[in-house]
Amino acid sequence: MSSIFTKIINGEIPCYKIAEDENFLAFLDINPNAKGHTLCIPKKEVDKIMDLDETTYMGLMAFSRKIGKAIEAAIDCKRVGMTVIGLEVPHVHVHLIPLNGMKDATFQNKVSLTNEEFVNVADRIKSRIE
Repeated sequence: MSSIFTKIINGEIPCYKIAEDENFLAFLDINPNAKGHTLCIPKKEVDKIMDLDETTYMGLMAFSRKIGKAIEAAIDCKRVGMTVIGLEVPHVHVHLIPLNGMKDATFQNKVSLTNEEFVNVADRIKSRIE
């Protein structure tokens, strides 16, 4: 059975896409800890990050770094945090979260955005990708 992320990759479920290449996809988290919270995923459906082959693992980190730098340039924050937990969806995903305090990293405080706000945030981040 395909994960929700595989369905996003295949275009079966829409997303607020930030960036995509042949191996990876970045899109806004629809239940974000902070404005700009982005998920980076490999297109290959693998449940656990440590089960990725080394090339895909290193590629995901490089892709995530590029997206994280764009988030930092586009969103007012002290820094962009990175976390991999992997319990909610059985498909490797890296959370890139704009942080202004520890509460932004706890996954207990969520922000609500309108469709227009999601689109605006995605466009701002995309415009900062180098």
